[in-house]
Amino acid sequence: MEQALQNLETFPLLARGLLRRAGAGSGPALGMWGHGRTYDKQAGPLLRTAKRFLTSQVSWFFAYTAGGADHVAAGGFPRDRITVVRNATDTTALAAARNAVTDEQVADFCSRFGLVPERTGLYLGGFHASKRIPFLMEAVGHIVERVPEFRLLVAGDGPCRPLIESSAAGGDGVVYVGPVHDERRALLGAASRLMLMPGLVGLCAVDSFALRTPLVTTDSPRHSPEFEYLDHGRNSMVVTGGPEQYAEAVVRTLTSPGLMARLQQGCASDADKYTVEGMSARFTEGVAGLLRTRVGGG
Repeated sequence: MEQALQNLETFPLLARGLLRRAGAGSGPALGMWGHGRTYDKQAGPLLRTAKRFLTSQVSWFFAYTAGGADHVAAGGFPRDRITVVRNATDTTALAAARNAVTDEQVADFCSRFGLVPERTGLYLGGFHASKRIPFLMEAVGHIVERVPEFRLLVAGDGPCRPLIESSAAGGDGVVYVGPVHDERRALLGAASRLMLMPGLVGLCAVDSFALRTPLVTTDSPRHSPEFEYLDHGRNSMVVTGGPEQYAEAVVRTLTSPGLMARLQQGCASDADKYTVEGMSARFTEGVAGLLRTRVGGG
């Protein structure tokens, strides 16, 4: 079950589980899957208490990340009944597509859009308020002031699309290419040196690893659990401050070959660590553990 208070189907299942443990009935083996804590908003004491109680009623917990597991364990849940799945998407297919991109394809793409690969960034994702698109557009302006040949490839769609299109039409260093899928994402990654995401970081972290395009983000408190995968200075850059400070960090990274090489190596190393195949294997191990608690009466 999802670790969510609003899912009404959860409560009859929990009641059956309580009756089974009291010897007054039978019920299924119950596990929960979730973040472990609330990431997208400030949770008050009542919400935290209710979620902790809800979680305590199941026999196994499946946490997206190690940080979520630590939070659940700190609330009293048995550590040996928590599985960290390392939430991921099918990055294996994306990495394979990236590896298949040829130098000729990159050269043709860059020629078509007037790009200098060593001075090209990439935004890949939805155009939502949580992604801080106005912040990004302002930062791009500051980057172009310092590095005139810089261009930001922008791929995706969403409510903030008019702002993206306006920046692209105004010649402000933005190249909008519309929504894209794996092969196209792979080409964009190959043509770029950094992925720019000043707003909410989630599964774009594992995309950046697969594409070997290090992420530059901010230390906002509103990131998703996968933000934990980032290691500042090794596989990504995490910046403090506003658009100008962010732009300075992007320029400094682009113009530091040693730093760029280290970040790209970090991404390549972690691409094999966060995969949907590994996530599936860990989830399977957790389900086996959950079923053993059912047989053993846990």
